[in-house]
Amino acid sequence: MAGKQLVAVTGASSGIGEAVAKAFSRAGHPVLMMARRLERMEALNLPDSTARQVDVRDRAAIAAAVKEAEAKYGPVDMLFANAGIARLADIGRQPPEEWDEMIDINTKGVLNSVHAVMSGMMERRHGTLFMMSSIAGRKVYPDHTVYCGTKFFVHAVSESLRDYLSDYDVRVVVLSPGVIETEVLSGVLDPQTLANYKANKLKIGGGIGPEHVADLMLHTYQMPQNALVQEIVITPTRQKY
Repeated sequence: MAGKQLVAVTGASSGIGEAVAKAFSRAGHPVLMMARRLERMEALNLPDSTARQVDVRDRAAIAAAVKEAEAKYGPVDMLFANAGIARLADIGRQPPEEWDEMIDINTKGVLNSVHAVMSGMMERRHGTLFMMSSIAGRKVYPDHTVYCGTKFFVHAVSESLRDYLSDYDVRVVVLSPGVIETEVLSGVLDPQTLANYKANKLKIGGGIGPEHVADLMLHTYQMPQNALVQEIVITPTRQKY
């Protein structure tokens, strides 16, 4: 029965990824959690779960984790391609190495994650891909140049995949959150950019909890397979742009 099938989450050690793993676990799903911080995932103590230390830049590691979990719990019916990093900075001063890191994790990492489960979903004619973008994948912001580029990439790839996979009854959902209370700011190394971001966050009264995003995703997933919410955009009420 699709309602209790295996779900896989990358970037599951904190933030929205952790909240999604918890929400789907509470709903009775076995969960494959993948992230670089293994101890954080293991500390969640979720029933019927597998936690594996995975860097999404390592395509083989994702495939191996998926294969192991599927052998135990059955096929992955939902993948949340969530792992990402935000190295926000003034593009004129930003070290190119930070561009490389964002591009490799936020774009190639998403594709590597999808690749591990897509063919199986096509064969079964069932499955849901949640693709982690951002409000920054719909509009541009100061000091977000490369980050926005990676998230616009996720939007474009997702729309193409949605078109391609619709013939196989596989759903593709783009997730575009605004300011959420997560550890995303830990990736910002530029002091001025970090100060500006924190000031704007304070101005709008802070972000909203990742559990709200997770609840929306669970509801979206639980809809009939022939019903697709193509994109979820959720922001604090006071976030105007």
